[in-house]
Amino acid sequence: MNTGFLQSVRALIALKPKQKLTAQYLLSLGVAVLLAFLVGAGIMLLSGYDPITCYGAMFQGALGRPRALGNTLAKTVTLCLTGLAMSLAAKAGIFNVGGEGQLYLGGLAAAMVGAGMEGAPGWLIILCAILAAMAAGGAYAFLPGWLKVKLKVNEVVTTILLNTAAIYFCSYVANGPLKTAERGIASGTAMVSKAAWFTPLIRLSNLTTGVFYAAAVALIVWYLMTRSTVGFEMKITGTNERFARYGGIRAERLMLWGMVLSGMICGIVGFIEVFGLHHRFLTTISSEFYFDGMLVAMIMRYQPVGVILMSFFFAILNIGGSAMELSAGISSELMLIVQSIIIFFMAAEGGISEMVRAHAAARRVRRAAKHAERGQAL
Repeated sequence: MNTGFLQSVRALIALKPKQKLTAQYLLSLGVAVLLAFLVGAGIMLLSGYDPITCYGAMFQGALGRPRALGNTLAKTVTLCLTGLAMSLAAKAGIFNVGGEGQLYLGGLAAAMVGAGMEGAPGWLIILCAILAAMAAGGAYAFLPGWLKVKLKVNEVVTTILLNTAAIYFCSYVANGPLKTAERGIASGTAMVSKAAWFTPLIRLSNLTTGVFYAAAVALIVWYLMTRSTVGFEMKITGTNERFARYGGIRAERLMLWGMVLSGMICGIVGFIEVFGLHHRFLTTISSEFYFDGMLVAMIMRYQPVGVILMSFFFAILNIGGSAMELSAGISSELMLIVQSIIIFFMAAEGGISEMVRAHAAARRVRRAAKHAERGQAL
């Protein structure tokens, strides 16, 4: 594993903000988004493109047509669930960086069940498949969680390493023992039963009835994190584990459950991808979906509602960026630059705010000292 990559992830997680979404932070976020778009516009001008035309093409490509809106909402579902998975674990004081591997295993388990239950009622296949996906993702998350709470092994390192193991294992299975004999499928398993396929909601788009499963998961996570006693105990554990123990909270148990539940949600993402989009397990089932969700969760300080809203915004950038490349001719990589700038400003927001407050306090002290000197002189 690349040492620099590990250090980058550790540095990113070291920024772990635990504050609420205050008005000041939301204002800072708005300013960061505006600055990011301005920087993007500057790059467009230097490249000889019209920023207004390009941004118009981006929003048109993400929201302008039913198909585009469907693809944007489908991307939002993926970002939202992966972001909530990260948030749930982080609130309990443990960081699940292995969601990508858990997603792969969940998708593989769901595909195996879906293909193996050919002839069974669709609702039964879906029920068994989602349970299998949750079991696979949760079980794979249990291992680094147990190592963390029992042996104090750094979960960031173990989950990153387990990511690679899971992805290669799934690739081996999809290209070996479970490889389909169908023509045109290079790396994939057999097709799941058609009776269990999710129904498309918008024609020619990726949006399917899987969005309702995602909405149910999001509602449960929101209630667990913000309205339940367990969520309150998780918050205390994540904020100060030692204080939680003194308060009688079983901190280690909560941390372990936070990791397992996070893995279960990642497994559900794999299940939705299989039954809604691919109808089989493919080795390309994910394009680092979980890492995008991690960034969404960190920017929105692990708040469920904020994660949902930021997921929609990032989905617009992702889907609209691809459309902008086709219609306006400018590379969609520009949207990655905009996202990176937003992340940079939000990561630096705490330090910048502290510098501004310190500077303002110093100015007040100097003014008070000057007033005092003037008073003594009089």
